[in-house]
Amino acid sequence: MTEHATDESPAHATPQNPEVDPHDNRRQVLYWRLLARLFDHEEQGTLESASLAVVEDIGLPSALLDPQASADSIVQRHPELAVEFDGLMAPEPDEGARDRAAEVRRAALVSKVLLNVFASGAGTVTAGQLARWQSDAGWLELALGCKPGELRGGRAGGSTAGPGVSPTGTGGRGTTPDLSQLIPAIGPELGAIEADLVKRMHLREVLADPRLAAQLTPSMSLIEQLLRDKNNLSGVALANAKALIRRFVDEVAEVLRTQVEKATVGALDRSVPPKRVFRNLDLDRTIWKNLTNWSPEEERLYVDRLYYRHTARKTTPQRLIVVVDQSGSMVDSMVNCTILASIFAGLPKVDVHLIAYDTQAIDLTPWVHDPFESLLRTNLGGGTDGTVAMALAQPKIAEPRNTVVVWISDFYEWRTEQLFESMAAIHRSGAKFIPVGSVTSSGRGSVNPWFRERFKDLGTPVISGHIRKLVHELKTFLA
Repeated sequence: MTEHATDESPAHATPQNPEVDPHDNRRQVLYWRLLARLFDHEEQGTLESASLAVVEDIGLPSALLDPQASADSIVQRHPELAVEFDGLMAPEPDEGARDRAAEVRRAALVSKVLLNVFASGAGTVTAGQLARWQSDAGWLELALGCKPGELRGGRAGGSTAGPGVSPTGTGGRGTTPDLSQLIPAIGPELGAIEADLVKRMHLREVLADPRLAAQLTPSMSLIEQLLRDKNNLSGVALANAKALIRRFVDEVAEVLRTQVEKATVGALDRSVPPKRVFRNLDLDRTIWKNLTNWSPEEERLYVDRLYYRHTARKTTPQRLIVVVDQSGSMVDSMVNCTILASIFAGLPKVDVHLIAYDTQAIDLTPWVHDPFESLLRTNLGGGTDGTVAMALAQPKIAEPRNTVVVWISDFYEWRTEQLFESMAAIHRSGAKFIPVGSVTSSGRGSVNPWFRERFKDLGTPVISGHIRKLVHELKTFLA
């Protein structure tokens, strides 16, 4: 079969099936290769060469067949494929005739995400390998019509309201197909694979050895595992875990601090006399204003008055309230925003408050200047109920015109109508409300479409993408 898989001649027709579509053969080759790779570690040369011919012939990158290539790396080189991965495996409505050519293309992409996730190998796992697997698992969840981290975090379906929620009602996933038969099987399996990878890292044993712990490179995935496991660590292992978290926090903080410091906060206040010091001397203006004192005979300029630049800026005390979802799928955003809040807390006349929540909320304001201490007090995982965070945030809004509320979440909430009305009330009060769907390092994230549309109608569109977008919004407000 495989030797003629890419042959489009009529030789494949038989008396029983006189119109065999060559696309069916191509699709079968790709799926036979998928099964062979999943159940047999030995590479099947014939299947590999036939699959390569299929992939190249349909215009897809050959890297799809490279076991070492992550989905992230492929999308970075071929960004147009990101749209194809999104909802790739979700059921489609019956629209008549099948597009067999599209099915071949889909088979190649499906094979990639399935192999990268379920062919997890054996032996010791490095932090980098764990990070790659978690990223690939995110692409698989995206292909299933979910958001990255949703199946592993036990939040399948996008809402904690239960299966009875209408797709177009409050809190539903909107156009996402019903995957109720598939998700219960895949979710626990992904969780089991991830747990096995972490176990194969022997992370606790590595942390207990200062020499081995020093060889670990802090990454977002490793930090997530450390934050999840921190309550099970003690002694040397806990000390090394904290050191790794602090190293990562300091590295990210250095990058974010540079972005924040590029801003000019506040307009010049010309009512305040400039300081008469040399660094403020406006030499060009001083020369221009004293040109009438020029002596042609002596070729000398006599200066009877010095002019200085104004450096004082108008600053109004501003209150920044950051509310961040600490559930499993929002770890990247939580870490970034906790660090960002601490940086803004260091600016003059900026009063920063930090609240983290899942089904419960915690006020981290006393530790907002130290993101390391804030992160240690978080409790990753669980569902989401933003109303508990709103109960802490609303009393902090004393002067709405001088307050900005930044709410970071994927907005897959339980009490959707109640929470949105509270957010709309903040916006109507005159405070600036900034909903943020993702402030990750990669810029990839998911937002409940129900909330996205209503925020857009409210005039406060959701910010999604790189954390630089949020930095820009906050600098604009504080200017």
